[in-house]
Amino acid sequence: MNETETQTDAAPETRDFIRERIRSDLADGTTDQLVTRFPPEPNGYLHIGHAKSICLNFGVASEFKGLCRLRFDDTNPAKEEQEFIDAIEEDVRWMGFEWDGAPRHASDYFDQLYDWAVYLIENGKAYVDDLNAEEIRAYRGTLTEPGKDSPYRGRSVEENLDLFTRMKNGEFPDGAKVLRAKIDMSSGNINMRDPVIYRIVHKSHPRTGDTWCIYPTYDFAHGQSDAIEGVTHSLCTLEFEDHRPLYDWLVENLPVPASPRQYEFARLNLTYTVLSKRRLTQLVQEGHVNGWNDPRMPTISGLRRRGIPAAAIRDFVSRLGVTKSDSTVDPALLDHCVRELLNKTAERRMAVLRPLKVVIENYPDGEGENLDAVNNPEDDAAGKRQVRFGREIYIERDDFMEDAPKKFFRLAPGREVRLRWAYFITCTDVIKDDVGEIIELRCTYDPATKGGDAPDGRKVKGTLHWVAAENAVDAEVRLYDHLFTDPAPGRQEDFVSTLNPESLEVLTGCKLEPSLMDFEVGDAMQFERLGYFAKDPDSTDAAPVFNRTMTLRDTWAKIQANS
Repeated sequence: MNETETQTDAAPETRDFIRERIRSDLADGTTDQLVTRFPPEPNGYLHIGHAKSICLNFGVASEFKGLCRLRFDDTNPAKEEQEFIDAIEEDVRWMGFEWDGAPRHASDYFDQLYDWAVYLIENGKAYVDDLNAEEIRAYRGTLTEPGKDSPYRGRSVEENLDLFTRMKNGEFPDGAKVLRAKIDMSSGNINMRDPVIYRIVHKSHPRTGDTWCIYPTYDFAHGQSDAIEGVTHSLCTLEFEDHRPLYDWLVENLPVPASPRQYEFARLNLTYTVLSKRRLTQLVQEGHVNGWNDPRMPTISGLRRRGIPAAAIRDFVSRLGVTKSDSTVDPALLDHCVRELLNKTAERRMAVLRPLKVVIENYPDGEGENLDAVNNPEDDAAGKRQVRFGREIYIERDDFMEDAPKKFFRLAPGREVRLRWAYFITCTDVIKDDVGEIIELRCTYDPATKGGDAPDGRKVKGTLHWVAAENAVDAEVRLYDHLFTDPAPGRQEDFVSTLNPESLEVLTGCKLEPSLMDFEVGDAMQFERLGYFAKDPDSTDAAPVFNRTMTLRDTWAKIQANS
């Protein structure tokens, strides 16, 4: 039950501006075979925003019988780790996709990129600059004022070649010099005002070791890597729209083997969520969460650990569509997609999270029986299982009220309720401890109501889930809520001040029916009346742990119905 899902829900007839562009390019011969790429930087874990890019890049490649390549943008050795590379590969596969060939890396092309930088220098289109980062920003100008030339912009080709070679050979410290493309300091697009294309970083690279101490910027490596790999459609989020003229300029001014084109689409934003990798890193490093795969994190690994299926994420992304307009989505839509899927596929089990002991006094002492229970009423093929019933059981503490109002339809003194798959019971007595806390209920049962129906036709309004004390399994259950209290935490620099102190509640001593031990880590199930849950990697045979994926209530569906 815990095998990686395979992407089988592609929709060839999906219509959006990117797919229409691809259809047109294939029809008029501009493109012979579609080639896309997914180019994550291995400086953190992938998040739900990346899922949109994954589904788009791999999805269109599948739909149009093309290829999609996985390429790591490993141009910043100061922040990249093998852990992140491994996690990214695992996440893409778990999402249901497979890339063409072996994973690629921008570092595979460092020699070629260096040669192309030299080519720009030799053709008078790049120069070595001694300005520091702050000075470069000051010289660049503003959105309303043009920039001004660096005093080093007029260096000769020979001097630039010599300095760039010495940069490569490690003669200068970090930040002492950069290589800039020579374009137009008065351009209305700030990205075209002599952008930095190489910088000095004396840091060992995870793949190339100490071979290099200069590294290309993303802008320089991106389009050229696309060209080397034969990418036809380079799909990026909207923040790269202003970078497209630079992307095109580099492709046009270098002897690259192909001419890829960049197209931008709106990124995914969610309320109550931050998707900035810098801020997600801060949450991890400062211990606000328990690692990158904490179920409260919007990372793909966090969502997986929480029990959210890959198919539900793909469905969520599909419903959002591909547009050019940025928008912020309520996570309730993702919840709806998850509930809709799990309602059909998740097997039901009984678990009591806050147990209250019930003794059924007229049930034979020392005896018990096995009762049939349906695994999934939405799926006949899921079959049935047997649950143990006996004199002592546990119910939810919230399912009993001593002084119950008229509309409380659960258990109360003198009231009768139905036990799921079992019998009608009536509360006859309440046992309390020395301080007045309820510790046990005494009840009677009607043997004629086995299976949950009374032969005389009498009705009860409440049905409770329960677990037999005889073979109940003790477990820890973790209940998750939004990580932030602010719907837009990203607006605040001090975003950690909006962390939700109730985003995690850990319950111990929960009582589970023993068949839950048969589930594997990551498997989804429904705890009847309580919600959808998944077995956590922290689980052991002696100490099982389950995470609540979400409650049963679907607020999104209700909102849509009333809109």
